[in-house]
Amino acid sequence: MKIFMIIAGTICLALGVIGIFVPLLPTTPFLLLAAAAYFRGSARLYAWLMNHKYFGPYIRNFRENKTIPLRAKVFSIALMWLTMGYCIFFLPLHLWLRFVLAAIGVGVTRHILSYKTK
Repeated sequence: MKIFMIIAGTICLALGVIGIFVPLLPTTPFLLLAAAAYFRGSARLYAWLMNHKYFGPYIRNFRENKTIPLRAKVFSIALMWLTMGYCIFFLPLHLWLRFVLAAIGVGVTRHILSYKTK
């Protein structure tokens, strides 16, 4: 079971890192899942993740305060809408798919803004 948790944590960590650069892939949930999996699978990997220069404060801050830094909010929303805007206005999509993308963008924006700002 420990090996499974280490593998799951590593996959979640990789998805979280990818989520930093891909607007529709969430970063925070994957980092939280990675921390939980490492906690159950490897004390060494859990300690590494929690003491990581970039990921550790991000995970601790979200777990303890349920806040997102202003810079992360602005960056994620701006990058998401740049990507969504390109897809909605410049790709040859059906009208219904454009509305679906816009609705997803509004939903994700509302979700991000629903958290307190650090």
